[in-house]
Amino acid sequence: MIIVKRFVLIILAALLPVVALGAEAKKADPRTMTFAPLVFEVPKTERVVLKNGMVVHMLPDRELPLVSLTAYVNVGSVYEPADKVGLAGLTGAVMRSGGTKELPPQALDAELEFMASGVESSIGADAGSVSLSCLKRNLPRTLELFAQVMTAPAFSEDRVALAKKRTIEALRRQNDDSKAIADREFQKALYPNHPLGLVPTIETVTAITRDDMVAFHGRYFRPNNVILAVSGDFDKKELVPLLEKTFAGWKQEDIAFPAVPEPAKEVKPVVLLARKEVPQSAIRMGHLGIDKNNPDLHAIRVMDYILGGGFTSRLMTEIRSNQGLAYNVHAAFDIGRRFIGTFEAETETKSDSTAKAIGLMRAIIAGMTKEPVSDAELALAKDAIVNSFIFGFARTDAVVTQRARLEFYGYPEGYLENYRANIAKVTKEDILRVAWKYLKPDQMVIVVAGDDKTFDKPLSTFGTVEEIKLENGTAKGDK
Repeated sequence: MIIVKRFVLIILAALLPVVALGAEAKKADPRTMTFAPLVFEVPKTERVVLKNGMVVHMLPDRELPLVSLTAYVNVGSVYEPADKVGLAGLTGAVMRSGGTKELPPQALDAELEFMASGVESSIGADAGSVSLSCLKRNLPRTLELFAQVMTAPAFSEDRVALAKKRTIEALRRQNDDSKAIADREFQKALYPNHPLGLVPTIETVTAITRDDMVAFHGRYFRPNNVILAVSGDFDKKELVPLLEKTFAGWKQEDIAFPAVPEPAKEVKPVVLLARKEVPQSAIRMGHLGIDKNNPDLHAIRVMDYILGGGFTSRLMTEIRSNQGLAYNVHAAFDIGRRFIGTFEAETETKSDSTAKAIGLMRAIIAGMTKEPVSDAELALAKDAIVNSFIFGFARTDAVVTQRARLEFYGYPEGYLENYRANIAKVTKEDILRVAWKYLKPDQMVIVVAGDDKTFDKPLSTFGTVEEIKLENGTAKGDK
């Protein structure tokens, strides 16, 4: 009997840790655990101004012995002459490919390749950029080459000719892709008679000369027109003197920017057809939108997510998941940074469901203006935007680039710091208000690139149809 009692006591003693562990496990149930709110502070860069007026944003990162640098230049195709559309893009490309006044193109290519360094340049609609990437030990020499590309490009005649030939060949093939056609014609329709709506033609590219590129570069590439973003393995005490030395001979100068008119505030709704015998239609529809200074920007961002911003959006749920009409469908306001931006809904679908897809998209957009979104939609959209915000700062180069671009485009102080709070404040009433104010489902430009002989309904169902005559890169391509 005593032995039995002892055995029972031993068993109970052995079970005590298990019971305790069970109680502890119950306490640690993830469904009942609570945590303090995650606090994330937006990283800041250090900002300095060089003696020649160039602004520099810096953020060191010693994880790898690499340095990245990007120069943002206030230049763009909006400033090029109407009879030489394509000048900005060609200038941006040949700045790098055409060598420098000290090094011919082949020598520049060879030296950069030997050091495993990279220098690239480009010019878009409202900004130009020259970028550098290199090993830390090669920074001084790579920065010299970068500065030569920035300040003293040679624009060698043979590279100018090569760039023009490549551009002209691309223009001859520009109608091979129906999606590219729809994108191009949509942009032209929303910005008629405006630099943002102009596209290069064979005639305008042929008219561009080397002297045009030299003059275009010389007019805008000045240190007081540049913001640098630098990240990587560097010491500020060494970097700033190195930048001062490298750019010491580059003098600032007042720049007379050409007057660029504001885009038309309203665009006539129209249905544009680009006939192309393909089994799938490319659809673009929308109207003008807002710029970055609009006080409703944050409510519009939440509305974008609910309408067409992801796999749970209304457009994706109905067009893709429920109807199976398209692999992808998207809609959002492209917020203008210097000029008013656009609202665009886009998809591609098989030809015999073209009209059905357009009708559904227009109905879903209109539905946003008629009743409040659900609590679940609002919560999901706000959580997704706020929670994904942190990923924009995962790399130091992204952080410094973001800070430089905010200053470059003149965003207000505290824009990033207040972004999550402004998103969190958005209500269902805000979304209904901005949807009603900014979405215009009955006044949209609709562009379709496809084979109208196989459409399920004629495009005239949606309004007056105008045909776009597709020409291979000539001025006759205008409708």
